[in-house]
Amino acid sequence: MRDGNSPTPDEPVRDAASTGSRPTAVEPGTVHVIVGPERTRIVLTGEVDADLAPELLEAGAEAEKAGLPIEVDAHHVTFMDSSGVAFLARLSTRSAHRVRLLRVPPTVRFLLEVTRIGDLLDVDDDALPVEPRGSERGESHHT
Repeated sequence: MRDGNSPTPDEPVRDAASTGSRPTAVEPGTVHVIVGPERTRIVLTGEVDADLAPELLEAGAEAEKAGLPIEVDAHHVTFMDSSGVAFLARLSTRSAHRVRLLRVPPTVRFLLEVTRIGDLLDVDDDALPVEPRGSERGESHHT
């Protein structure tokens, strides 16, 4: 599921919280939706901003259509603006299940606290792998 824009686990992620400013190397945001047998995982990477808004809407609709509990893995998010916050709020109010936010970096955690959107989500730092449904990968890539 790794694409050319996603950092590897040993690459440092420079975010606004650690550097005091916006990242110097712009990482375009990506959204990946993985529909598993028991839950849907949305993986966010890079800059989650207005440029990614159409893909966020599409990913949210796809996750909602699956009707399963939703997890959002934010581990590789380097920047998030109000578009990302609105996406999380929309997911939390439209899902039949409480949305879990996984592996939250300091930048996103700060936004959750300031906007109080964190009150609508379960924040969990442990992420379990999601196996796609059936023999198909069940994966959608939104870039």
